[in-house]
This record gives sequence, C-alpha cells and structure tokens, in this order.
Amino acid sequence: MRPTLTIYWNTLLSRFFGGGTSPSRRWNWGDAVALVTLTVLIYVGVRMAFEAPAVIRGPHISLSPEYLVLYALLSLTRMVAAYALSLVFTIAYGYIAAYNQRAGQFMVPLLDVLQSVPILSFLPIVLLGLAAILPQAVAAELASVVLIFTSQVWNLTFSWYQSLKTIPGELREASSVFSFDRWLRFKTLELPFAAIGLIWNSMMSWAGGWFFLMAAEIFTVGQRDFRLPGIGAYLSEAARQGNLYAIGQGLAILIAMIALLDQAVWRPLLAWSDRFKLETVGGGSEPSSWFFGAWRSSRVIAPAVRRFLGAIVASLDHVIGGLIPSPRNNENQQARLHWPSLVGAIIGGGVLLYGTYRTVAMLLDLPGQEWATIALGLLATATRVLAAVLIALAWTVPLGVAIGTKPRLSAWLQPVVQIAASVPATALFPVLLLALLALPAGLNIAAVVLMLMGTQWYLLFNVIAGASSVPQDLKYTAALLRLSRWQKWRILILPALFPYIITGLITAAGGAWNASIVAEYTEFGGTVRSVTGIGSAISIATARGDYPMLLASTLSMVLVVVAINRMVWRPLYRLAEERYRLE
Repeated sequence: MRPTLTIYWNTLLSRFFGGGTSPSRRWNWGDAVALVTLTVLIYVGVRMAFEAPAVIRGPHISLSPEYLVLYALLSLTRMVAAYALSLVFTIAYGYIAAYNQRAGQFMVPLLDVLQSVPILSFLPIVLLGLAAILPQAVAAELASVVLIFTSQVWNLTFSWYQSLKTIPGELREASSVFSFDRWLRFKTLELPFAAIGLIWNSMMSWAGGWFFLMAAEIFTVGQRDFRLPGIGAYLSEAARQGNLYAIGQGLAILIAMIALLDQAVWRPLLAWSDRFKLETVGGGSEPSSWFFGAWRSSRVIAPAVRRFLGAIVASLDHVIGGLIPSPRNNENQQARLHWPSLVGAIIGGGVLLYGTYRTVAMLLDLPGQEWATIALGLLATATRVLAAVLIALAWTVPLGVAIGTKPRLSAWLQPVVQIAASVPATALFPVLLLALLALPAGLNIAAVVLMLMGTQWYLLFNVIAGASSVPQDLKYTAALLRLSRWQKWRILILPALFPYIITGLITAAGGAWNASIVAEYTEFGGTVRSVTGIGSAISIATARGDYPMLLASTLSMVLVVVAINRMVWRPLYRLAEERYRLE
C-alpha cells in the first residue's frame, strides 16, 4: 500500500533534518564561517535601518466585502512570488552544493545554520533596512516576499540537494552512456527523480508560508506601520474594530482559498508525480485527484495544455541547451578555476572580518543593563516555548496514535487536521486577543497560545506518521503476548514514536521561537501591549530606533536557538537514529 500523507510528511522532515542532524555532521570551519556570515548580514541590515523614516504610515484597510476578494488575491500573489523565488534558488543553490565539492563545504553548513534561525527575528531588520532605500510600499511588499521566501526555501533546498546526492549509480551511468549533456540530464533524470520530494516539500513550505505572510501583513511597531493590504491585515483590522461578521468572512475566504489550492493544485501534482516513483513491484492504491482526472480526460483542454507545455519545453531546450556546456573532467580547467576561487575567498574573508569588527564595535556600545534585559528576555521566551511544546506534546501523542492506528478515524479526521494545520495561527491571533485580554495575565496566555498554534501541527503530523509506520507483525506480537495497555505503550508505541517525536519537537520549537516576535508585543485597539521576552525586546528596540539593542537581541536569539539545536536536539536525534530504529 502506498504511504499516506503522514508517512510522506515524516520522511521528508527526516530528509530535511538529515542534512543537519546526521551523526557524521560535526562543527567545522564551514559552520563558523556560516555563523560569521549571518552575523555580518544582520549587522548590514541594522546599519541600513539607521536611515529608515521615524514615522511610516500604513495603508487604509477597508472592511467592505467587495475588498475582501482583492485582499485575498494580493496575499496569494505574494505567496506565489515567494514560492517562485524559492524554487529558482533551490534549483541553483542545491545544484552547485551537490556538484561543486569546494563550494559545498561552505554552502551546506550555511544552509544548516540558516534553517535553524527564527525567521521572524529578521522581519524588523529587513523592513527597516529596505525602508531606508526604497519607497515604503515597495519596501513592505519586498520584505513580505523575502520573509515568506525564507520560510519556504530551506526544506525545498535540502530535499533537492539530498535527491541529487542519492540518485542511483546505475541511472547516472546510463545518462553517461547516452552522452547526456547537463540540460538533458537535468530534464530527464535529476528533476524527475526529485519530483515527488519537491512536491511534498512544496506543500509543507506553502502551509508554513501562510503563517509568515500573515505576520508580515499585520506588522506595526510604534510609529512605523508596515501593514500590507491583504487577508491578514483585513482580519487584524476586523478584530481591532470588534467586527465579528468581518472576521467570519475573512476566515471563510482564507479557508476556502487553502482548500481550493489543495484540490486544484497540490492533489493533481501528487497524482501526476506518481509516475516518477522508483519501484520494482506494482499494485496498491495510487494518489488520485478528481480535478486531475477531469482535466486529463478532457478532449479540448488536455491537448491544448500539452501543446503549450511542449512549446515551452522546446524553447527551453533551444535556449538553455545552447548555453550550458557538457561537463568536462579536465584537470587543466580545474587548475584555472582554482585561482579565481582563491581570490574570491580572500576578498570574501576580508569583507567578513571587517563586518565582524563593525558588529563588535556596535555591540560594545550597549550598556550592561541592556544585556541583562536580553538575558531575562531569552529566559522568559524559552519558558513560553517550553510550555507551548509540552502542551502540544500532551495532546498530540494520544490523538496522533489514535489517528495513525485506526483507519476509520483517520479517514474522516485526517483531512480536517490537514486543513486546520494550513490555517495560519497569525490569522487567528487578533481573535484570540479579543477573547483573552480581559483575563489576568491575558497577553502572557495569548503569547503561549499563539506559540502553541504554531507548533502543535508539526508534532501531530509526526506522531501520526510514527503510529502509521509501526510494522503490523509487531502489533500482532504485542497482541499474542497479551500486553496491557500501559505495557503496549511502554514497550512498543513510545519507542517506535521516539524518532518521530524528536523530529516534530525540532520543528515545533523553531516555530515557537518564531512566533514570539508577534506574540510578545502587539498594538491592539490603539494601545501597545507587551510582555517580557526576547521577541518583545526586538520589537521595542525597533519602535525606539535603538539599533545596537536591535542587533544584540536579534543575534542573541539566533545564537541561542542554534546552540539549542546543536546541543539538545542533535544528540537526541542521533539517539533516535542509533537506538530506536525499526530494522
């Protein structure tokens, strides 16, 4: 039987983290250079922010129903632009990292560090930096696309890179025997081999991108209003005005758009990509799509689309095929390429050293009291992250096991869970504020709830995957031994789930750190509300124009999250790989 969504989800997450959590991966010079590069990039963004306007006025957001469709289309356009950019970056970056050994020694560790960084911690820096050099509307639009891009691209790139590195040797030999050039090999071997992984990772990237799109569309700090006309800003404005009817309309449009994309885009792509699966035994159920079936059986649309796609492929063959030379294993050519690489490395190293010097100089201007504030904020946010992860773990494990082991329950509940997971938590945050601000410590509770909503689905899907993948013979053995319910959980279920839970915890914790930027500091009803935390510290520094504090708090958050990934999650992931493997 073909794997279910949950099994694919876990497989791809495992491949995703396999690039950075493999037991063979240790700290090396590439990791150090990657961290320094990231630090310098953050400094450049903060330094550009010095020129940002002190007051930025946002657009007027209308709650009239006729604007709602326009806002939905604007949000969808930003998602499409970010995904297209992610796909182009993925193909180029992954191809170079996989086939250029010297470049890969730096590019893979850099990718590993970047995927560990809380993306939303860069939002204030990117917005302020772009606002200093571009018109406000252009800066806000570009920043939203960049933010969504950084939420989508890492797992896509890891999937593509791993696919290129794991193409079977006999297929590569066949392409060499038939003298395929690079373009023909890419078109007929590499891209088809990676198609299934890219499509499933695209679905995961698209679902995560909604969260960051909403965050970008509702972002306001002090006198700087970076809101964008879109479905997120519409929901935020409706909540600010207490218009429950408008909130319901906005959520209905958002959910309808997510469901429509699933049925009209992702399901057809999954059904189409099944032809690229490598297997020696046929049979079993195959991915299906009513939309794909209707399109393929059409006597008018299908031939027209085939001719259109054929013309595009022919044009690409003519243009790209003539530009890309065939690969050559020429030692002289490699020697000629060595000197440009060496010169580039020297220049790049000089730039990094100068950037590091300027970064340290800015950080030394920060008073000791501010460093104490950062330390307290890190502790407070870490506590909320831990609370959100523990709450998620408490309910996702029993429910995930029930869904993964009971086909009837899975048949009707799993589609509901998939749609619920695609609805971004940031779209519901204004509604949560309306309900929770009246309670004692309401914003603290709301912050934990938002972190929970951004983390729980990663855990749930992984637990479902783990429960679904327990071999049937082990279940029969447990039944023959007449194990009690507790013995079955202790001996079979929990050990089998351990690798999946660790994978889910890694992504869940990252999502919680990300959510702290919008959860700990918010402007609601004309009043700024904040709680102690590193996300709040970043937002307050942005509002005040305190750029040394902004740099220090952002770097501190990044370094703490990377350190936790390396010192906590990686050892646990190695333990899961070595001790709790079903083989």
